[in-house]
Amino acid sequence: MRGTWMLSWILIICLSQVAVQSQYYSETLPYHPRPVKVTNLHFFMHRTTGVTIVVVAQANSTSNDNNSSVPFASLFAINDPLRTGSEPDSELIGNIQGIASVAGMNASSTEYLDFGFNTGKFNGSSLSVFSRGEPDLAVVGGRGHFMMATGVAQFNPILVNATNIIAEFNVTVIHY
Repeated sequence: MRGTWMLSWILIICLSQVAVQSQYYSETLPYHPRPVKVTNLHFFMHRTTGVTIVVVAQANSTSNDNNSSVPFASLFAINDPLRTGSEPDSELIGNIQGIASVAGMNASSTEYLDFGFNTGKFNGSSLSVFSRGEPDLAVVGGRGHFMMATGVAQFNPILVNATNIIAEFNVTVIHY
């Protein structure tokens, strides 16, 4: 019995040493972090109500007490084109996809957006933004060229009417 316990302990010690000295552990390779890059982007979002943004869910209420054009407790799906200019025929460089929820009585929204680029230097890359619908949106991630991105996306509405919104975006991205 005593020999069995001793053999068990020897096996446990040997197995723990194997795990520590495995292929995933190295004492000889130093850590060299990738250099941080800062990229400034400038583009325009073109939104058309009912076409590039649609209501997917809405609270079942009979009144709109806040007198807003957007009812309280609405959820929207977004797929807006990104263009190089404010003109509708300017070059298409990608799209914004995401969701927006209107949760405040003053029609403020919380948005998750993904800026996807499908042309040029950033083809196949995207930026993820999650923030309130304020002039400054937080960049919380990215993929492709914008791996591990942080930063801020500032937007300025250029045109706002009953059916269209055109907003200018200035984005500062810190990435690897």
